[in-house]
Amino acid sequence: MGRLNPLLVSTVLHHLDALETERKRAVARIRRRVWVKPCIQPRPLHGQYEQLMKELHAEDVSSFTNFMRMEPRVFNELLTRIAPRITKQDTNFRHSLEPGLKLAVTVRFLATGNSYKTLQYGFRVAHNTICEFIPQVCQAIIEELSDEVLMCPDTPEGWKQVAEDFYNHWNFPHCVGAIDGKHVAIKKPAKTGSLFYNYKGFFSIVLLAIVDAHYRFMYVDIGQTGSGSDAGVFNQSPFKTAIESGKLNLPAADPLPHDDQPLEYFLVGDDAFALRTWLMKPLPLHNMTHQQRVYNYRLSRARRVVENAFGLLAARFRCLLVTLPLTPERVIKITHACCVLHNFLLFRNPTADVATLDQEDQQHNHEVIPGSWRQDAHLPDMEQLYRGNTSRAAKEQRNYLVEYFNSPVGSVPWQDEILIIND
Repeated sequence: MGRLNPLLVSTVLHHLDALETERKRAVARIRRRVWVKPCIQPRPLHGQYEQLMKELHAEDVSSFTNFMRMEPRVFNELLTRIAPRITKQDTNFRHSLEPGLKLAVTVRFLATGNSYKTLQYGFRVAHNTICEFIPQVCQAIIEELSDEVLMCPDTPEGWKQVAEDFYNHWNFPHCVGAIDGKHVAIKKPAKTGSLFYNYKGFFSIVLLAIVDAHYRFMYVDIGQTGSGSDAGVFNQSPFKTAIESGKLNLPAADPLPHDDQPLEYFLVGDDAFALRTWLMKPLPLHNMTHQQRVYNYRLSRARRVVENAFGLLAARFRCLLVTLPLTPERVIKITHACCVLHNFLLFRNPTADVATLDQEDQQHNHEVIPGSWRQDAHLPDMEQLYRGNTSRAAKEQRNYLVEYFNSPVGSVPWQDEILIIND
C-alpha cells in the first residue's frame, strides 16, 4: 500500500475542521433558540416594565414614584437622555432589550438592592443579562448627568453663593460645604487580604462627599479601601490637594456678616478630620463653657446637612445598605450613579422627600425634629477621631468663631434656649 499524499491529507483535515466548526455553530444556533427559560418568554404579558409600570403610570402615580423612586415625568426625561447610550442593535437571533426596560431594572436594583435573580422573575429578564447591562446603564447615567448636577463651583462667586445658602438656611457664615465619609459594604474581593476590611468589622469601600446647603453632593470621592479613616481618605483625595494649593478658586478672606475682621472660607466636618483654617470642626465635648457649646450647636446645624444627604441617599437607593456581591469597580460605578441620581432628583423636585430629612420647629425654638432616615438603617460612619497636629491659625480662627456666635452681631435668638432644652 502506497504512502498517502501529505497535501491531500492536509486538505481533507482542513475540510473536516471546517465541517466540525459549522456543526458546532449550527448546534449553538439551535441551542440559542431554546436557551430562553419558559419564565422569561412571557415578558410582554407579565413583565413588571411592560405591565405593572404602565398600570401604575396610568392609575397610581404615587405608587409609580415609590416603585421607581422618581415621578413618571422624571423617569421619562432620564430615559430620553440616556437611551442613545444604552440602545443596542437587533441581531439575527434575538431582539435587543428596550432602553426603558434596562433603565427600569437598573433603577429598581438601585432602589431595593434585590439580587439579580430576584429581579429576573419580576422583570422577566435573565439574571446574567441583568448583570451585564446594569453597569452599562449606571455608566450612561454618570456620563450624561454628572457635569450638570454633580460639580463644585469653579469661581469665587460660585463659592460665595454656596456660603450664602449656608448662612441663609443654617445661620452659619463662610461655609462652602459640609464634608463626611461613609462605608459601602461589599463582599471581600479575591486576593486582597484585609485591604478592604474596616474597623467596624466588614469589608467596604469609602464614599467621601462634600454637600451644599440643599443636601446636594458637590464632590464625591468613591472607592478608597475601607481600612482607611475619614482623614486618611481625605488626605489622599484630589480635593484636598486642590484646596491646599489654592486651585479651587475660593473667595478671598472677608468679614463675617455685620463684622469687620476678614476670615477665610471653609468646610465644616466632624472630629474625624483635622482642624484647618479651611476646615472647621467641633470643640472637644469635655469641660465646655457655654460659649463653646453655642459654637458647637451652630456648627452642628451646618454639618447636619451632610448627615441628612447620606440619610436621604440611602433611603432612596437601598442597594447601598446591603453587602454588594460585586467587584469594587462595579460597586464604585453603582455608588457614583446613586449620587448623580440623588442630585438629579433634588434638582427636579427639591421637596419630594422632605419628610425623610431632619426638620426644625420654626414656630417655637428651632428644636430639631429627627427625619425618618434616623429611625431606619443608614450608611455606617467612618472613624470619628483624628489624632494629629492642629495649626495655631486654625485654632485662632475657631476661637474667633466662638466669640462671633456669642456676640450681638453673630448670635441667633434661640441658641441659648435650645442649649437649655438639650441639658
